[in-house]
Amino acid sequence: MDGAPDAPLKSAAWLLAHLPDPGLVLLDCRFLLAQPAAGEEAYRAGHLPGAVYAHLERDLSGSKRPGGEGGRHPLPDPQTLAAWLGRVGISRTSTVLAYDDPTGGHGFYAARAWWLLHWLGHDQVFVLDGGLPAYLQAGGRLSTDAPSPVAVVFRPQVQPGWIASAEEVQARSPETVLIDSRAAARYRGETEPIDPRAGHIPGAVNHDWAASQDENGHWRSGAEQKSRLGLADQPVILYCGSGVSAAANLLALAQAGRPPGPDTRLYAGSWSDWVSDPQRPAEVG
Repeated sequence: MDGAPDAPLKSAAWLLAHLPDPGLVLLDCRFLLAQPAAGEEAYRAGHLPGAVYAHLERDLSGSKRPGGEGGRHPLPDPQTLAAWLGRVGISRTSTVLAYDDPTGGHGFYAARAWWLLHWLGHDQVFVLDGGLPAYLQAGGRLSTDAPSPVAVVFRPQVQPGWIASAEEVQARSPETVLIDSRAAARYRGETEPIDPRAGHIPGAVNHDWAASQDENGHWRSGAEQKSRLGLADQPVILYCGSGVSAAANLLALAQAGRPPGPDTRLYAGSWSDWVSDPQRPAEVG
């Protein structure tokens, strides 16, 4: 679990063995889109010892723009994100382990943190396989103590080629695979609970991010992810509703030996950015 091709992941057993390591920083990424305060409330009720809370909308996203441009969860400004990482004790020498609670299909927030740190050039970042439930099942205990991280300097090395804009999505080459990571009903346009238009970007194929995990919230093996996503060497762009859950499929690709890069990009604004321009086409079915 802790080596290739599942390199993005660390097991609960690994965590218990390494919890005392001075260079390890834990990020609690629990969140609920419909209840933005729920994750932080759960953190206060009990979290991994020493973990700091990473709020999706306050810490792991930028400010929303007028008219919806950039999507519901725009990428944070790199310098702003780097400053926050430094304040919570993360430097370029830190090992970072992000976790969430995959119960009920909420297991993509830690992947967002994992991708963001990689985007800033930090390689030693991982996701806890199975999240908080796996840690508890392995005998881990929770803490309600508020951590007091020592501020450091995080120097980002941004990877601009990892992001695709709406214009680049529209002008993508014929061999580029465009993956819609939302649930199938949203992809088909049968339902749209959040955004003003239903459907998907023309030409996109659907690979629901939720299939990257099993019924217990553990990530499927690298071989399973490779088979599920069915990609060879084609360039790929991934999107979802607002650029958050697509990070789960990006992590799945990394498990399969294909880490984020210029040929494995995120359309960060995703569907919520796409439909902010009524001239952009949409498909249903």
